[in-house]
Amino acid sequence: MEWLIIGVVVVLAVVVAGMYNQLVGARNRVDNAWSQVDVQLKRRYDLIPNLVETVKGYASHERETFEQVTRARAAASSAQGPAEQAQAENFLTSALRQLFAVAEAYPELRASENFQNLQNELAETENKIAVSRQIYNDTVLTYNNKVQQVPTNIVAGVFGFDAREFFEAGEGADEAPVVEF
Repeated sequence: MEWLIIGVVVVLAVVVAGMYNQLVGARNRVDNAWSQVDVQLKRRYDLIPNLVETVKGYASHERETFEQVTRARAAASSAQGPAEQAQAENFLTSALRQLFAVAEAYPELRASENFQNLQNELAETENKIAVSRQIYNDTVLTYNNKVQQVPTNIVAGVFGFDAREFFEAGEGADEAPVVEF
């Protein structure tokens, strides 16, 4: 009888350890996926000052637009967590659209190779952000399922694994700002 009890305890410990390890692995994949989103967002933030300076050279009197883009970039780069980040990204996307609207009024600017290169890099970065965000959200879904489904939800509750939030950008935030030439 003692061996049976010891055997059951050992099997139960192995099962709990397996579930715990699955949760740790899933949580680490979520953290990694968020890091990938963060890398792309930082790339976007690094492009913005160059874009603003390029447009400034042609439209120096559009000071309010430049300041709005700068404020939006600062807010987005200091945002914490997916929900706050998504809100800040929506504000930044809106500010960038205004910047590109200003650029439309300057044919010399639109024809500038530097401006076109920056615009292409920004569009490429926006696409990478969208892909990274999708991967992050898929990873969060997998993790949250583990945290909420029986029997791993019991292990998750005991060891403090909490559900993570999705990165839900607003409507149109996944589209690169576009200027028609």
